[in-house]
Amino acid sequence: MTDLTPFIAGLPKAELHVHHVGSASPRIVADLAARHPDSKVPTDPEALADFFTFTDFAHFIEVYLAVVDLVRTPEDVRLLTFEVARDMARQNIRYAELTVTPYSSVRRGIDERAFMEAIEDARKAAESEFGTILRWCFDIPGEAGLESAEVTARLATDDALRPEGLVSFGLGGPEIGVPRPQFKPYFDRALAAGLHSVPHAGETTGPGTIWDALNELGAERIGHGTSSTQDQDLLKHLAEHRIPLEVCPTSNIATRAVTTLDEHPIKEMAEAGVLVTINSDDPPMFGTDLNSEYAVAARLLGLDERGIAELAKNAVEASFLDPEGKHRIATEIDTYTERWLAP
Repeated sequence: MTDLTPFIAGLPKAELHVHHVGSASPRIVADLAARHPDSKVPTDPEALADFFTFTDFAHFIEVYLAVVDLVRTPEDVRLLTFEVARDMARQNIRYAELTVTPYSSVRRGIDERAFMEAIEDARKAAESEFGTILRWCFDIPGEAGLESAEVTARLATDDALRPEGLVSFGLGGPEIGVPRPQFKPYFDRALAAGLHSVPHAGETTGPGTIWDALNELGAERIGHGTSSTQDQDLLKHLAEHRIPLEVCPTSNIATRAVTTLDEHPIKEMAEAGVLVTINSDDPPMFGTDLNSEYAVAARLLGLDERGIAELAKNAVEASFLDPEGKHRIATEIDTYTERWLAP
């Protein structure tokens, strides 16, 4: 079989489901931990690798929140954001919608305006230096309840605070015990303010959670949607209405949402005609990156170079980038692919 790794490495890509804090590389996490020695996050690389070995989804959330606690100042926020963009540029990611959880930062004492200024300064600097375009999804941390929903909705819709790069509104964290319908008023406010709805749903719960995200939260894309294949009517609905799934294969294994990669439902999703996009979720925490996720998807879906290029174009189509920007990246993907395959 052809080694597709070099092709994937050079392929222009977009990423739609990747978390801000969850994208912190081990080097950045170690640096932040060293700056905040009262944290339980280790600074030694080997110990850090053990720290990032999860027993289940609840343990992942516990570890994730420990890393969130390392981001305590606007300078931490700016550094993290800029370095994440640097790592993305190295993978030829041209555009990314980064899921940011402002509630976690402002609750820890970071000034709201300073937080917005930090991510925007990093966004503009990254686009200028690396050519990588960043946009924001502000998400509610579901485990923090309705208080966090109120704060997130206010920050996302207040014209005096809302950052220029904000395009969407999401819901993350655990699904079990956190029903989607309770967040409807907050999503309604975000949608009224012109934001897109992109909640996580059906990762560790059944397809009913995805239906709730669609019917109650007005979801335009579904984060994960792993259990969608358990409901053929749902799969048909997603395909007919061109509602994309943000699929994160390695993440699903790391959090035990799926037992093994060979059991991952991505092939069934694609065969049903659903618009599948490939994403890395919290890449350093899961020992992966977007290039690796494309390699996994290519194996599971039996794709060659053209198939991988079409998968990359799915993410461009499903993004909230402006039409001109979409056309530019899609054309770049096509040009790269034709040159690669030219005799």
